[in-house]
Amino acid sequence: MGKNVKWSWTSALIGAASAVATMALVGAKPKDPTFHLISINLTSFKLNLPIVDTELILNVHVTNPNITPVHYSSTTMSIYYDGSLLGSAEVQAGCQPPKSCQMLRLPARLDGLELAHHAGRFFGDVAKREMVLDAAVDIGGTAKVLWWDHNFKIHVDSHVTVDPVFLEVIDQENRSELELFA
Repeated sequence: MGKNVKWSWTSALIGAASAVATMALVGAKPKDPTFHLISINLTSFKLNLPIVDTELILNVHVTNPNITPVHYSSTTMSIYYDGSLLGSAEVQAGCQPPKSCQMLRLPARLDGLELAHHAGRFFGDVAKREMVLDAAVDIGGTAKVLWWDHNFKIHVDSHVTVDPVFLEVIDQENRSELELFA
């Protein structure tokens, strides 16, 4: 029972470095991803008199600043104008590598009937070439750290000013909040 075990500084240092690296990976504070609307492309303009329905592609630049890849499920972004739901954009399920950026193309549909309820304000916005839209979305998914999957939810609120004539993004403010589940 009294075996002599040979002790080594090299083994101790490797063990300590491994423990520190594992704790750094597990204990690394997750960072909120960033979202920026880059452009809006008109894909369809349907005239159902007296209403006009519009389909768009929203090009959104997404940055994952974290050290882990994320996998997210599909969801729907709600788009608001003057406090009313104007339309929605579909976010397809996907994944994003760690410390990376990617461009998402989100198909969106705007309801012409809802826009008609705000015709006075809309024509005023067209005249001054500034239209303020708000958007909100909750994205759920998992992030894998070592061998464990951690569920998360990201809530994103966007406040975007666009030129309604040329569909150019003039200004935007995006806030995201990441929530991890144990």
